Amino acid sequence: MRRVINVVRGRSVPEAVAILDYMPQKVTDVIEKTVRSAVYNLMDQYDERFDEGELQLKEIRADEGPTFDRWNARARGRAAPIRKRTTHLTVVIEVEDAEPVEAA
Repeated sequence: MRRVINVVRGRSVPEAVAILDYMPQKVTDVIEKTVRSAVYNLMDQYDERFDEGELQLKEIRADEGPTFDRWNARARGRAAPIRKRTTHLTVVIEVEDAEPVEAA
């Protein structure tokens, strides 16, 4: 996920969404959905319509979330661990000539 995030960090929202549309990684759908959610949260919070061209991704980061431990049966009655890792994705959108607003 961090490889994809590093490509769109610091860009405007329309440019970031366009880049995410053409990247082959599966995680781009989740990132695009989170970016759009942050934009809609910003518009809802301030009761204003912002032009998407003036919105910019000031900060976007992927932090480690909780890891779920599961076990997989192996030969001779043994067990092998399965680690299901999760991620906390944080998106901060900045409006030009305004203060940043955080949405996660």
